[in-house]
Amino acid sequence: MSFIDKIFGGKQEQGDTKSFWKTIKSEDDLEKAIKESYEHKVAIFKHSTSCFISKTVLKNFEKEIETSEDQNASFYFLDLLAFRAISNKIAEDFGIRHESPQLIVIENGKPISNASHQDISLSQIAI
Repeated sequence: MSFIDKIFGGKQEQGDTKSFWKTIKSEDDLEKAIKESYEHKVAIFKHSTSCFISKTVLKNFEKEIETSEDQNASFYFLDLLAFRAISNKIAEDFGIRHESPQLIVIENGKPISNASHQDISLSQIAI
């Protein structure tokens, strides 16, 4: 990773992904996440790999997850630059304006909470 990428939030390095993330790379992956929301809450983190703010919020959110004792949700990660069509589908299907970074919490197939930027917190899942 170049010096500029480190400062301005270039693409994530391989191996940088935390083990609790499930990735959304297709409409099938999104459908699996929605189906899973009928068993327990699902949190979808929409991340822009070229944005420093998004990278900072992601790191802070990951720290919250790692230090939490109560993990009653599945965590899905969407690289919205690589999979913008999926991000647009989420916004359209759930009626939630696209933002980045953004956390959308789904339960029983419907969004119950969403937040963006510095408002993203593990507390959104407890709602």
